Amino acid sequence: MSALIWTEVSVRARKFMSSLAHIESPSIVKHEHQQNLTHFDPSQFFNNQRKSRHCTFENTKMVHAHLLRTSCLSSDLFSVNSLLDWYCRSAGMDDALKLFDTIPHPNVISWNIMISGFNHRSQFDISWRIFCRMHSLGFEPNEITYGSVLSACKSLQSLMCGKQVYSLTVRNGYFSSGHVRAAFIDLLAKNCCFEDALRVFNDVECDNVVCWNAIISGAVKNEEYWFALSLYQEMLHGSLVPNSFTLSSILTACATLEELDIGKGVQGQAIKCGAKDVFVETAIVDLYAKCGEIDEATKEFLRMPIHNVVSWTAIISGFVMNDDSISALKLFKEMRKTGEVVNIYTITTVITGCAKPGMLTVGTQLHSWILKTGFYCEPVVGASIMSMYSKIGAIDLSEGVFREVQNIKNLSTCAMMISSFVQNQCSKQAIKLFQRVLEAGLRPDKFCCSSILSVIECLILGTQMHGYTLKTGLVFDLSVGSSLFTMYSKCGSLVDSSKVFEQIPFKDNVAWASMITGYAEHDCADQAFLLFREMLSEESKPDEMTLTAILTACSVLKSLQMGREIHGYAFRAGLGKRTFVGGALVNMYSKCGALELARKVFDTLPQKDQICRSSLVSGYAQNGLLEEAVLVFKEMLISDLKIDSFTLSSVIGAVALLARSGVGTQLHAYAMKIGLDSEVSVGSSLVTMYSKCGSIEVCRKAFDHIGKPDLIGWTAMIVSYAQHGKGEEALRVYELMRKEGIRPDSVTLVGVLSACSHNGLVEEGYFYFDSMIKDHGIKPNQRHYACMVDLLGRAGRLKEAEAFINNMPIKPGALVWGTLLAAAKVHGNIKLGSLAAKKAMELDPGDAGTYVSLANIYADVGQWEEVVDVRDLMKGTGARKEPGWSSV
Repeated sequence: MSALIWTEVSVRARKFMSSLAHIESPSIVKHEHQQNLTHFDPSQFFNNQRKSRHCTFENTKMVHAHLLRTSCLSSDLFSVNSLLDWYCRSAGMDDALKLFDTIPHPNVISWNIMISGFNHRSQFDISWRIFCRMHSLGFEPNEITYGSVLSACKSLQSLMCGKQVYSLTVRNGYFSSGHVRAAFIDLLAKNCCFEDALRVFNDVECDNVVCWNAIISGAVKNEEYWFALSLYQEMLHGSLVPNSFTLSSILTACATLEELDIGKGVQGQAIKCGAKDVFVETAIVDLYAKCGEIDEATKEFLRMPIHNVVSWTAIISGFVMNDDSISALKLFKEMRKTGEVVNIYTITTVITGCAKPGMLTVGTQLHSWILKTGFYCEPVVGASIMSMYSKIGAIDLSEGVFREVQNIKNLSTCAMMISSFVQNQCSKQAIKLFQRVLEAGLRPDKFCCSSILSVIECLILGTQMHGYTLKTGLVFDLSVGSSLFTMYSKCGSLVDSSKVFEQIPFKDNVAWASMITGYAEHDCADQAFLLFREMLSEESKPDEMTLTAILTACSVLKSLQMGREIHGYAFRAGLGKRTFVGGALVNMYSKCGALELARKVFDTLPQKDQICRSSLVSGYAQNGLLEEAVLVFKEMLISDLKIDSFTLSSVIGAVALLARSGVGTQLHAYAMKIGLDSEVSVGSSLVTMYSKCGSIEVCRKAFDHIGKPDLIGWTAMIVSYAQHGKGEEALRVYELMRKEGIRPDSVTLVGVLSACSHNGLVEEGYFYFDSMIKDHGIKPNQRHYACMVDLLGRAGRLKEAEAFINNMPIKPGALVWGTLLAAAKVHGNIKLGSLAAKKAMELDPGDAGTYVSLANIYADVGQWEEVVDVRDLMKGTGARKEPGWSSV
């Protein structure tokens, strides 16, 4: 080495290589260099520099050059291994590998340094190849080797390779090593083999805290939170002292379970054993935040001497979870001012905080900042932005982001866009994107399938999705199975719904509640009760959701006795005063006409939400107590409680039942004042209210103000036109609804057939009746058949109406025969009227209207003896004609 080169080396390296050279003046460089070469001790040098911060790649090359100069590398394996370690620590892995290949007889330390070095650089595949090379050459690994290569297998998610390595440890006697067992436990736990990990942990009695940490951490990662807590208690009963890794894992379990008291105990343990580092302190912040104690979380955060990106993210997430997006954004701004590096977890947390109505401006500003910082290329960030815009209601912006980051091969991004379409009721776009995912050769996961099943309203498409889930095995997943039987229930196929439900191997409370609700909504309340009893027999404990569902069934069946029994069960279970259960009880008692009980339950509820208030309003109104209904609404206004669309639509619906246009107009003005007149539920109630008050023009104006009418809104407008004899207008609205992609239900088609009936549109009536099954998969019920009989009867086609009834696939009810009787009366057909009346009386002998209509037919042709006979028959059955009344 020339004097000039050695001068440069010495000047750069003298701060950390004091034993290598001490240069005072360039004029004596060569002399001192020669002197230092004589006294240089590599062992002493590397030992002195073991913890040096000057281990850079450039300095490592200098040391390497000097060792080559002194010929130490050829004779001193310690120096070579030390130099290997320096290369690994300074990220010079290529040079480390070249140096390693020049070692004629590497020892186990040499191999360990290389395996560990590539592990630290996340090049786990190379670590594995080096281990395989070591094994094939016959070198004997030690516990450090096995631990390092098992860590590489864990990161590679190669369970098979890990098991092969562990079998070598068993054969070579290293299986009892804490280092090896901890690495293998970690590998099994992170590959969803927690039971195997537990078996390995229990194979040998363990007094190694690393093994305990591995199994506790594995339990947390596998969502076995209570088991993690039990392991922690067992660890404390022994002689081991938990460290910061143990405590941070346990605090994570407490935070997830929202067990604040247990978490405080763990916090005390951390203080007692002095294990409070930045990780434990961050876990404590996260615990208080997830348990809703955001003030305490903030205090703990401010006490932390050091904040890292994880702790910042934890406190920001806490404010987001506690619905305080403003504070979360302020903290995010403060974090950026400190210069702390922001990661994708921080970004997605802040995006979540902006995902609420009214924060579109802030959301777009954040979007712009993300574009500048380069985080936009991360798929999870793009998906979060799409979700944010979706929840704000700006589905067009969400779709725009999807087009920008679009990668049809990225299933998670597509799943998020499908979910966004579903949340914004864009079923066509969701289904179309799902088809594109299939065409791209991807296999949609359970989240995609559950989202699509939630918007399917066509039985044919639903059965196709059922076939796909069977083919892929997703049908056995709980969320997919629940979505599948809910889809069948929504499409009116309760038989298929029940079959899918029975095939689900493990049912949670959501599944039970969904199936019970399905039965209740399709007038099968008896089946709902049977299912609830089956649930109890299987020792499944009903929760709020399940009790709410069965109380809905009680409301449908108007079974006060069963409702009381459920109330008693809820009371014993301590759920009677929960908001949802309490609201369902108020609704059940109201629907059953027990308004005093409804009021008592209402008064005992600690928190009265809009649902229970609306239920009470609706109950009062349906029982003709309009003043009480309006009074409850006034109480809400006086108490300055927030009036939402559900509450307002309920009170408007109450007014509609009594056709009080004056009060209805005032409510309409209030809805406009608070900006809820465009909400679909409020707008639909206004349409119904004005229709029943006879103001069809105002009714149409109210409908036009609805931002995005749903099926109920469209149906209300169709029925309103039909009831006012405007059949053509009703059919035009129906066609507009179809163009918007909204599929009709049985109620909508009753309105359509009524419109045809009131305007003599016989051919159109047949067309829409036939389309029920063919196009929509809806089986006609008694009301649909009655509409067709009314249509034919009004057109004077009585024989055709009679033939239509005789050819019905279901047994005609009193409603159908009563409709034919009314038509026979209009056209003076005594014979047909007598037949229809006889059939109607057999099915419903207590209906006074049937007797009156038949008597009027006989009276119109002067057959007074028959009139007397009919009236005597009416008296004999106890039927009474209600007196007419008018509100004018």
